[in-house]
Amino acid sequence: MKNHLHHEKLSLNKTAWMATMHCLSGCAIGEVAGMVIGTALGWSNTETIVLAIMLAFLSGYLLTMIPILRAGYDYSAAMRIALASDTASITVMEIVDNLLMLIIPGAMSAPLDSLLFWSSLAGALIIAGIAAFPLNRWLIARGRGHALAHAHH
Repeated sequence: MKNHLHHEKLSLNKTAWMATMHCLSGCAIGEVAGMVIGTALGWSNTETIVLAIMLAFLSGYLLTMIPILRAGYDYSAAMRIALASDTASITVMEIVDNLLMLIIPGAMSAPLDSLLFWSSLAGALIIAGIAAFPLNRWLIARGRGHALAHAHH
């Protein structure tokens, strides 16, 4: 009995870790694109962060929708599944990531070719993923979050 519970806990942790990495991949694509575009155009912190958040949600949802669409679901169904499975995780990641980028001295105004810009962004994304893991684990244990998307692959 004890081995079975240990296996279930490991399986839940593994599933939550994979879901977190999936969400983090989508967030990172949009976040990096938004930060690069906003910084390159000399936009304000607010404009850059709004763009990064929009692109993070868009890319995160698209990464979830693609395999669902390939499985034969229509666009509307795939979008509903993506919204239900990813919104909470992406929200946590975006809050943590963007707050850290604002808190790290000089990160938002650093040039694109600087170590400060890229190390700040990478560190903020890693910490954002760590912050989202417990939420993903909690949601998956209750049949929510990425558990919804996995049921449709």
